[in-house]
Amino acid sequence: MKTLNIFKYSAIGILLLSVTSCGDSFLEVEPSSSVPINGYYTTKARMDEAVTASYDPMHWYDYFSGWCPMFLVSDSQGDDLYVGGGSTSDQAEIHLASQYKSTSLMNFSGAWTTSYSGINRSNLVIADAESSTLSDTEKAAYIAEGKTTRAFYYLMLWKYWGNIPYYDKNLAMPYIAPQKSEADVYKLVTDDLEKVIESKALPMKETATRAGHATQAFAEMLYADFVMYQKDESKYKQALGYMEDIINSHKYRLMDDFSSIWEQPNEWCDESIYEINYFAKGSTRDWGNANAPGGTVVPAMIGVDGLTYSASDAHKAQNPNYAAKADFVSGWGFCDVSKECYDAYEDNDQRRDGGILDMETYAVKYKAQTGDNVTYGGRYQNTGLFLRKYLGRPGGNANATASSDLGWDNNQRIYRYAETLLNASELALRTGDNSKAQNYFQQVRDRAFKGNAPAKQVSLDNLLNERRLEFVGEGKRYYDLIRFGKAAEVLKPGGGKVLNAQKTAYDKQGIPERIQWTESKKYLPIPQGEVDAAQGTIVQNPY
Repeated sequence: MKTLNIFKYSAIGILLLSVTSCGDSFLEVEPSSSVPINGYYTTKARMDEAVTASYDPMHWYDYFSGWCPMFLVSDSQGDDLYVGGGSTSDQAEIHLASQYKSTSLMNFSGAWTTSYSGINRSNLVIADAESSTLSDTEKAAYIAEGKTTRAFYYLMLWKYWGNIPYYDKNLAMPYIAPQKSEADVYKLVTDDLEKVIESKALPMKETATRAGHATQAFAEMLYADFVMYQKDESKYKQALGYMEDIINSHKYRLMDDFSSIWEQPNEWCDESIYEINYFAKGSTRDWGNANAPGGTVVPAMIGVDGLTYSASDAHKAQNPNYAAKADFVSGWGFCDVSKECYDAYEDNDQRRDGGILDMETYAVKYKAQTGDNVTYGGRYQNTGLFLRKYLGRPGGNANATASSDLGWDNNQRIYRYAETLLNASELALRTGDNSKAQNYFQQVRDRAFKGNAPAKQVSLDNLLNERRLEFVGEGKRYYDLIRFGKAAEVLKPGGGKVLNAQKTAYDKQGIPERIQWTESKKYLPIPQGEVDAAQGTIVQNPY
């Protein structure tokens, strides 16, 4: 691999750590003065600078050298989300992925660059810690943190492309690393994670001021993610043990109110195991400067298009200056939720309306409660159903100093305790402990129905469905369909149904360009620029 796009930071580009409360500011950065890099990382404060730099690329995935919100790219390849926007030429790369027609030229090169940038920076953390004069305990913690963030970046590459260049020490000229098979990458990364987990060098959960740093729970969730996607039966019991390590720590719990998980005050709530930090206040992220620190574009991108709150005639007659109260902020109309997904919920499941906004139902309730009106437009692939989890709330991008569209204060949730429980349930079922499997499964369902869940026996089919209902819009569904062996059965040509232009009926094919999913679609074509730069050392994926 030719690493032309990797940012090997020098002392000039070191990112300084600012520790305050609630986690987000751990990514607020500013350049340091120019000093020699040799011998620089000799103190804990300076090691923290390198650590901060290693996390920074995580917030580039949503928009960097091409749009690539991780959940939208993966879930639009499944049956939960449509890409939306104006047409199939609006963010064409994501539309092509949803149609299983990606090419090496129309691909997510920004996600490739982002991931290797993160790997490069994580490798520097490890190398700096190993050569530092810190105590053995401090060294071990930094090395474990660097290996965990590196595993996260490799997970992104591995799920998108499978057969990728791998290196655990940064490259010298000519900056080419050998391409490994997906099986080899899996073994290398999981072996690394096992050492991190068994070292117990990381805390199970971080303090509020350090939220965003890697933890034991994050490493264990990454390990389970790799093992379960690889369908490695030989490691199911070990992965189950790691899930139960999290459960038995009692550091995490399910939030009673599902909808509250997604509100800004509940970032890093008791259910959250890992989030990618974004912050609005002081955000300098801007068009042409997408890797600057700050907020996210996701709420603008997936926001309900043409969303308008208007005062009733009665309210206007009483007060000419009256303004209807807005619950959400309008956006660009990407990421419609499929009608089939919405209809899969049982009655009284709080996850449906806690995670999805049904505009028709919402407009009726809003009118009944306030007397005012709410309307919206409806763009390509409109279903009238929007991902409430990440919709912009009023004030959610306040105090961004650059682009407000790129300055939203909405953390990306990567792992939640609900997934720990469902992972544990599945792994217990697959290893023959049905009693444990039912217990963990039931805990998730009990929260969904506020303690009154209809009886349901745990099974692989029911687990697959439960994961769909729990994680819509969180980037899990497509990969679940593949590893459960259901992708070819579910992902048929055409997709589901969307609303017609009059919004009167679901009578149009959702993805008319979609072809049948086959096993060759599991890994995307590798970006052609990377293949060309690798001087013949990268073999293109058969897509």
